[in-house]
Amino acid sequence: MWLQDNKINLLLIDDDEDDFIILSDYLKDIPSLHVKVDWCSDYHEALQHMCSRKYDIYLIDYRLGIKSGLDLLSEAINNNCEEPVIMLTGFGNYEIDNQAMRLGAADYLIKSDLSWEKIERSIRYALERTATLKLIRESERKYRSVFEKSRDVIFIGDEQLIITDINNELFRMLEYTQEECVGKMSLYDFLSSEADKEHLQKTLLEVGEIDDWEVVLNSKSGEKKSCYFSAVKQTDIAGNIYVQGIIHDITNLKKSEKATLQAEKSALVGRLVQTLAHEVRNPLNNISLSLEQIESTGENTELQPYISIIDRNAKRINALITELLQVSKPAEVALHRVTIQQVIDDVVAESLDRITLKKIELDLDHPDTPLYISGNRKMLAVAILNIVINALEAMDEGNGHLSIRAFPKNDLVVLAIKDNGCGISEEHIAHLFEPYFTSKRNGMGLGLASSLNVLQAHKAEVEVSSLQNEGTIFTLTFPLHTSSVIQPS
Repeated sequence: MWLQDNKINLLLIDDDEDDFIILSDYLKDIPSLHVKVDWCSDYHEALQHMCSRKYDIYLIDYRLGIKSGLDLLSEAINNNCEEPVIMLTGFGNYEIDNQAMRLGAADYLIKSDLSWEKIERSIRYALERTATLKLIRESERKYRSVFEKSRDVIFIGDEQLIITDINNELFRMLEYTQEECVGKMSLYDFLSSEADKEHLQKTLLEVGEIDDWEVVLNSKSGEKKSCYFSAVKQTDIAGNIYVQGIIHDITNLKKSEKATLQAEKSALVGRLVQTLAHEVRNPLNNISLSLEQIESTGENTELQPYISIIDRNAKRINALITELLQVSKPAEVALHRVTIQQVIDDVVAESLDRITLKKIELDLDHPDTPLYISGNRKMLAVAILNIVINALEAMDEGNGHLSIRAFPKNDLVVLAIKDNGCGISEEHIAHLFEPYFTSKRNGMGLGLASSLNVLQAHKAEVEVSSLQNEGTIFTLTFPLHTSSVIQPS
């Protein structure tokens, strides 16, 4: 049933009372409808009724004095009137009929040709059509609400993946506005690699959909975002092919997984080091005690050079064990209120000779406004200096470019150190911060392990991205210091 009990509240808007009387008689003769008819002859009063949605249907005469029924219909629809409107005229006029239907009238009737059958059919069709349109509009509003408020990026694109519609979550995730994207950018533009573009294109072409594809997207600022990408090809009623899908941000999840894995590896290395140190130091102590005993006798002077060698190497082994234990333990840091600019200045001062000797181009970029973090200025400078030195060593003399950039981001301070050196392979990145892992011929592999230990003590997150023969970016993210509890250093 399109209207409960077929009871209808109808408003006739006409400046002629005789028409109201005639139409009321017609409506009384309709057996299948129970119509209550009210009459309004004033344009503005009628508009108020239509905007307040008081009636189920409106019959509007084309002639309403200075203004026409088309003017009233247009104003009412512009004010969100959703109830059906039937236009009435004294004589048939194709142009008025066509204009009324374009404006949104449900039907067009000629007064001189009225009968109760025609009025009944027109009212019934108008109400049924409007009920259907209301359901469609309500469904559209619900899905539009889901579309706009979703915490995932929801998109629609054409066959070439040019974006035709996308929600505002795009700005939070990838920093692009809808105006920058719709009709101007392709989803391929967000992908980091040509291989990913080829994979997406091939999968949509051959399969027609791609589900939970883990991929890295580029934000407007160049930040890498790990995402799940799902899309499916569809065909509309006109036969046009389009693609719709969802992009789910898993960057924080990946960071959490990486941090957990690093913590587990650090804990494992720590336990291994402590066990190894204990097992090595026991026989090492016996060697040292034995040497002391031999030296105290004053005998075997011809063996003294060999005794000295044993003594020096025993002490060296002991020092290495001490250093290894320090690297494997969490750093104890006395925190102060410092600016990232101060730390950068310290790092640059320490590395300036190396930069000059290798003829490296240095690009410093940080705001004049102090960016405060909670940290130990000296320890942070040493930790970051290890990263800068590695960057300098990775670049060719006279052809290097080192960028050190600091900037605020929400409640964080970001420090990005970028070089155009030889890069790091994916295999090596996975082991980069492990003690004693190094790709240098004479390296010990303790520098970055020690740096990570200090940075983690400062609650800093560390990300490394690199392309071989192109360069490396270390991105350090510190919590922005806002409290006045910690005293300045």
